[in-house]
Amino acid sequence: MRTVLDTTDLPSADRTTAWTETAALAMVTQRFRFPDPERFGARIRAMELGAVQLSTISYAPLVSYRSARLIRQSDPEFCQLALISSGRQGVEQAGHQSALRPGEMVLYDSSRPFQGWVDVGPWSSCVLLQFPRGLMPLPDRVVRQVCGIALRPTRGMELVFRQMLTTLAASQAELTGSDRIRLGTTVVDLAAAVVAGHVEEASALPAESRSSSLYHEMVGFIVRNLPDPDLRPVAVAEAHCVSPRTVHRVFQAHGTTVGDVIRRERLSRCRRDLADPHDTRPVAAIGARWGFPRASEFTRAFRTATGMTPTEFRALAQDRF
Repeated sequence: MRTVLDTTDLPSADRTTAWTETAALAMVTQRFRFPDPERFGARIRAMELGAVQLSTISYAPLVSYRSARLIRQSDPEFCQLALISSGRQGVEQAGHQSALRPGEMVLYDSSRPFQGWVDVGPWSSCVLLQFPRGLMPLPDRVVRQVCGIALRPTRGMELVFRQMLTTLAASQAELTGSDRIRLGTTVVDLAAAVVAGHVEEASALPAESRSSSLYHEMVGFIVRNLPDPDLRPVAVAEAHCVSPRTVHRVFQAHGTTVGDVIRRERLSRCRRDLADPHDTRPVAAIGARWGFPRASEFTRAFRTATGMTPTEFRALAQDRF
């Protein structure tokens, strides 16, 4: 992510103006009221994922307005989905008003008037996903039902989506242009699945979006259940109320297999633990922890993937410390 605005180094008298101008460029044009302008501060960091933008935003208490008049003057036609990271925030749009707590999400549309606020207290923060409304693979009648409503991640798809936003926001990985475009497409598909699921209209999703969303939900299930040595395609199918054949078809569409994903994720965590100089568990215990109950099976799979045994890998990795 790159820093778009940090008011820390600005004179206090310039901070509210800098925020108003930067918010118009980085998000949408709004009007603001600041309960304590002399103590106001804000920070915006952003990354581009093709036509999609992901931002982390922190700010002191404020109230924002986007009126019908402002919309007529400037409307980029964005969908914006905010994941609250800290503080108490609220939003009102399309006849819905919600008070939001950390971990909750809210969707709003730049083409509809809205009001937002941050309660008095320390700085609040959110992760904001923003993308052209034309990329949303859902009809407006579905999107409209969710605008301004608190989305509380309690189900598999919502949890996977929340985890993906927070992981991307915290990632230090170097991404190519094509990586960014693919990630942008994926995250919008997941956002659409969360919206559709909330109004129980998943059938409104195009087939390709449903497949992408189901794939990521299944991968999330696999990651949560890696320690289970009986994790198989049948278990994945049962957890998602589909047939094993559907599971195989979804993974094939993404260029992989269920077995490959399970093995890859297990070995990734084994490598992490083996490289940890503070982890003194026996090699076999680490393998068993991540779903390899037999030491011989763990050694064989690890050597096939890395070209060395787990013991050799641990020695090499820990020699670097």
